[in-house]
Amino acid sequence: MDGTGSTRRGFIGGAAAVAATAGSAVLGGPAAVAAPRARPARAGRARGAGAQSVAVLGGGVAGLTAAHELAERGFRVTVYEKKAPGGKARSMDVPGSARGGRKALPGEHGFRFFPGFYRNLPDTMRRIPFPGNADGCHGNLVASTEVMLARTGHEDIRLPFRTVGKPPPLLTPDALLRALTGFLDAFGNIPAAEAAYFAGRLLVWLTSCDERRTGAWEKVPWWEFIRAAKMSPNYQRLLAIGITRNIVATKAEVASTKTVSTCIEAFLFNALGRGADGEPDRVLNAPTNEAWIDPWVAYLRSLGVTFEIGPAVRDLRIDGGRITGAVLQDPSGAQRTVTADHFVSAMPVEHARTTWNARVRAADPQLARCDRLQTDWMTGIQFYLTEPTPVIHGHVNHIDSPWAITCVGQAQYWSGRDFRADYGDGVAADCLSVDVSEWDKPGILYGKTAKQCTREEVAREVWAQMKAGLNDTGRTVLSDAKIHSWFLDPAVETGGPRPVNDEQLLIHPTGTWYDRPTARTAIPNLFLCGDYVATDIDLATMEGANAAARAAVNALLDRTGSRAARCAITPLYRAPELELPRAEDAVRYGLGLPNAFDLG
Repeated sequence: MDGTGSTRRGFIGGAAAVAATAGSAVLGGPAAVAAPRARPARAGRARGAGAQSVAVLGGGVAGLTAAHELAERGFRVTVYEKKAPGGKARSMDVPGSARGGRKALPGEHGFRFFPGFYRNLPDTMRRIPFPGNADGCHGNLVASTEVMLARTGHEDIRLPFRTVGKPPPLLTPDALLRALTGFLDAFGNIPAAEAAYFAGRLLVWLTSCDERRTGAWEKVPWWEFIRAAKMSPNYQRLLAIGITRNIVATKAEVASTKTVSTCIEAFLFNALGRGADGEPDRVLNAPTNEAWIDPWVAYLRSLGVTFEIGPAVRDLRIDGGRITGAVLQDPSGAQRTVTADHFVSAMPVEHARTTWNARVRAADPQLARCDRLQTDWMTGIQFYLTEPTPVIHGHVNHIDSPWAITCVGQAQYWSGRDFRADYGDGVAADCLSVDVSEWDKPGILYGKTAKQCTREEVAREVWAQMKAGLNDTGRTVLSDAKIHSWFLDPAVETGGPRPVNDEQLLIHPTGTWYDRPTARTAIPNLFLCGDYVATDIDLATMEGANAAARAAVNALLDRTGSRAARCAITPLYRAPELELPRAEDAVRYGLGLPNAFDLG
């Protein structure tokens, strides 16, 4: 399917994809304060025997960002990473797939994209040199232009996904309500009264004060907030289940309203051209490591950052109220202790908390609260095809798939590259990258959950579910004959009595915001960063990891009395027209009254 053929799939114009894809990267929480933008130090400045040393424990987006900001301010930085730089954001070679001087087929943990409302991560990308790009790795971002909600046995919904040409000049509550209703009209198969009600619920959120958002809506499930139980199946599938489960791997019945609504708000303002870095949906123009991670690591090495790849962090030593060392275990099983003046824990929460022993936890109670944070499986599989199969120029949300599948044809964005000539064995011509968000529901082929399936069964089941959503029009979009091979994230072990996923996703049931730690700990030389740390971002996103790392570096600079400029932390956009309704809502909330637009 080339995206131009005439089928029964309806093409609906406008910016309605804001609601369709809200949840792709959910953000939320109290607004961060933007600090003055730091002027990067020259490479090597203040480094040497007298420079303070920092051990960054973890080399994902959070760890690389922390290393970046610290190295530019003259600290001696060593990054300790168990697998490979980039963490879940990295791409990886498919073992044994390279032939004839070509590169290996590019695999990954799961596809990623860069919403236009990301501001902190794009700033970092601009500061990573890339040959031929005046704006560094940021110049490798390209816009997707559409999105599809693939229905099984229903009309599919295909939408443009970009900023609108002429947004309302003044975003009053009335103008926002009209815009939201117009967006929802694009779905076509949601009753008008239900679409109007949903728009009204979003208006309640948009005009809610921060105190109500954190104190009330954080405790309310998304399903309950939008009254999904009383609505039609299409309303439930598209606006409740689809937004939450397919993208953020959280069930609508338990997902925090604050988390989901903040994402919709961010996408809405992005589509309206307010406070954005670029188009709502952007991807990289090459495999992630080529376009971003490898140049980043090279730049950090040029700043003097040292990398140790392979050791896993097992414990933190504490004495006299300070961290004195990190216990590392090499792949051989041998353990050793490394020392530094400061330690930045940049691992995912499910791994970081295993390194906080009883003495470390006793020194800061917020660390123990992290045990209540939850993770779930959201993992990728790539299908390599013998013919280009882009489906659409954007992401496909298989809204009715039992395993909550989303996918994107990647090679169509890789400008200047010939997939057959550059990757694999010369036969594979495309890469269809898929995310699976639901691993605990039976599939359509074997009647087993994804965790119960063998890796081969997972691949067959995912392919069957995608065909069910795309091949139900009488036209063959996905063909078995075009499958060259597939690659399932090696962090996943399925089919046995104890399924394992070593790279999980933080999820956001109601109330979990209160257990999120700050970047600063009560231990004077220990700092936290990662997408679980409380920042303006409220989801497991690269933007959240980047913002948390900036907060950790600022806390370290404060603790050391450094005169270096603090890292800028750019908050999500807030429409100035809504500040008055929010201020009025703060008064109402303090008096125990509902939001003025909340009609129940």
